[in-house]
Amino acid sequence: MEGLSYVADAPFVVIDLVNLKSVDVDVKSRTARVESGATLGELQYRIAEKSGTLGFPTGTCHTVGVGGYFSGGGHGPLSRKYGLAADNIVDARLINVNGGGGGSFGIVFDWKLKLVHVPSTVTVFTVTKAPQQNATQIVHRWQYIAPKLSNDTFILATISWAEASEGQRSIQVTFRALFLGRSDMLVSLMEKQFPELGLVKQDCIEMSWIRSVVYFAQFTTEPTEILLDRTASTKSYFKVKSDCVKEPISEFVFKGMGPMFDEYEGRFAYMNLVPYGARMDEIPETETPFPHRAGNIYSIMYATGQDEEITHFGKYINWMRRLHRYMTSFVSKSPREAYVNYRDLDIGVNDKDKTNYEQSSIWGFKYYKKNFEKLVKVKSLIDPQNFFKHQQSIPSTV
Repeated sequence: MEGLSYVADAPFVVIDLVNLKSVDVDVKSRTARVESGATLGELQYRIAEKSGTLGFPTGTCHTVGVGGYFSGGGHGPLSRKYGLAADNIVDARLINVNGGGGGSFGIVFDWKLKLVHVPSTVTVFTVTKAPQQNATQIVHRWQYIAPKLSNDTFILATISWAEASEGQRSIQVTFRALFLGRSDMLVSLMEKQFPELGLVKQDCIEMSWIRSVVYFAQFTTEPTEILLDRTASTKSYFKVKSDCVKEPISEFVFKGMGPMFDEYEGRFAYMNLVPYGARMDEIPETETPFPHRAGNIYSIMYATGQDEEITHFGKYINWMRRLHRYMTSFVSKSPREAYVNYRDLDIGVNDKDKTNYEQSSIWGFKYYKKNFEKLVKVKSLIDPQNFFKHQQSIPSTV
């Protein structure tokens, strides 16, 4: 893909933290210390070992490392209740040359986390609407509902391709939800606020919080120990892009995606629509570098890829770029915001041997908005010689 793992265009050193993975949970103080090499799955599993009613806001991919995830903000099923992972970090310890962390300033060795309360029983569901089941109409309604539901409710909408009439592809939408409570309450809530979904109790599964982490990692019958497995179930080569949405998008825009998905010939392609609102609206956009707060109703992750290395991946990337261009008029503007944890080199990169403010600001304001200016000042203070750098690292002005 774009070389965002263990390759680079210039001489480089990778400091691999994979074996720095300890997790120390203190139930009494509701805190945890976790080293940067631990995965999200390991973190959640170790918390659950100590308590069935404590958790932490993480994403749904259990093999992602905590260090990078925390540094970019980190949204997931608990974000509407408790904010981002970064909003619940108390402290960090650093091993540095001239300071810092987050891939631009230095190396964060470990993190102190504020754990959050989760009920002993939560409810999940997965409901898929096919083209002939008014998929586009329902996802259009989702935009008005999901960001305004109670903060105990998270409903992710995933748009992907589906076989429609006469062998043509159109889009289907899968709704996956976490509710911090019992299924009776959730069904009643959906009947009142989102009847278009047609949720019934048989769609719902009650389980423990830690089982819901396994569920959102797309495992069903596997034991919770699967969260300790660092080996991804499939080896995927993929490309992602992102957007933030300020206003609901017309149903006709969703329908217009159908012909584009019909053209897709790769292994997988989808769009994750992640609802914001609730706690996400309450935290000022200058509180952390992550600025996508009040005014954003949801974010979009675009993804395409293959489960094996292929020589024609360029056409799938180009397909996704066309889909991204198609969405230009319907998402945030000035800047067109992007989520740094979905790093996208299409929006700009640093030169191989140096960084400069003018070039970096092209992508910097998309990721961080006005917070980019503060990050540049911090970088200039604690890593003035730009020792830590990559394609989209923060520049020093020294």
